[in-house]
Amino acid sequence: MEDKGLSTNMRRILLVINCLILAVGICGGPLMMRLYYVEGGSRVWLSSWLQTAGWPLTLIPLAILYFYRRKVEGSNAKFYFITPRIFIASFVIGVVTGLDDFLYSWGGSKLPVSTSSLLLAAQLAFTSVGAFFIVKLKFTPYSINAVILLTVGAVLLGVRSNGDRPEGVTSKAYILGFMMTLLAAALYGVILPCIELIYLKAKQVITATLVLEIQMVMCFAATAFCTVGMIANNDFQVLFSSLVTHFYLCILLISSHM
Repeated sequence: MEDKGLSTNMRRILLVINCLILAVGICGGPLMMRLYYVEGGSRVWLSSWLQTAGWPLTLIPLAILYFYRRKVEGSNAKFYFITPRIFIASFVIGVVTGLDDFLYSWGGSKLPVSTSSLLLAAQLAFTSVGAFFIVKLKFTPYSINAVILLTVGAVLLGVRSNGDRPEGVTSKAYILGFMMTLLAAALYGVILPCIELIYLKAKQVITATLVLEIQMVMCFAATAFCTVGMIANNDFQVLFSSLVTHFYLCILLISSHM
C-alpha cells in the first residue's frame, strides 16, 4: 500500500499542504470569478466550466503515487484502485457537481463576493442536515448552533437585499441570484455526504490514490456537463471569435511598429 513508509510527520505535512491549497482556492476563487463579471464577463457556463477544468492536473499526483507503489511493491503494484461501481457513483455525483457549479456561477454574477460567500457558508448547515439523513451522522450542540446561526444570517441578508446590490443589477435579478446561490449551497450540502457514502460503501481501503481517482472522475463529469452547456450557449464560438480578433489586432500592432 502507498501509505507504507510514510511517517506521521510526512502525513501531517501533506495534510497541511492540501489545506493550504484548498484555502487559496476557496479564498481566491470567488474573487477571481467576481472580477470576471465586474470586468464585463457574461459567460456563466464558462465560469462554471473553469471550476473543474483543471482535473487533468490530478494525473500528476496519481503518477507520483503509482511510481511510489512500483518502487515499494514492484510489478504487483496496481495501476488504479477505482472499481466500476465507484466510478459510476462518482460520475453521477460529478454531473450534479456541474449543475452546482452553474448555480453558483449564476448567483455569483448577480451578487457581491461578501454576500455570496456568506450564503455559501450556509453549506455547513445543509451538510449537517444531509449527513444526518444520508450517512446517519448525529447532530452535536456545535452543529445545531451553526445551523441556527447560518440560517438566521441568510434570512438577514435576504431582508437587506437592497443594501449591497451591485450597480446595474435589478432587484429581481438580485433575488434570483440570492436563491441560486443558496440552492448551490444546499446542493453541495448533499454532494459532500454522498461522497462520504461512497467511502463507506467502497468495501476497500480508502487510500490517497482512490480519493484522487474519485475526485478526478467527479471533476471530469462536472467539466463534461459544463462543456455541453457551453456548446449549447455558443460559448466556444464566441471565445474562438474573440481569440481570432485579439490575434489579428496583435498582428496589426506589431506590423505598425515595423
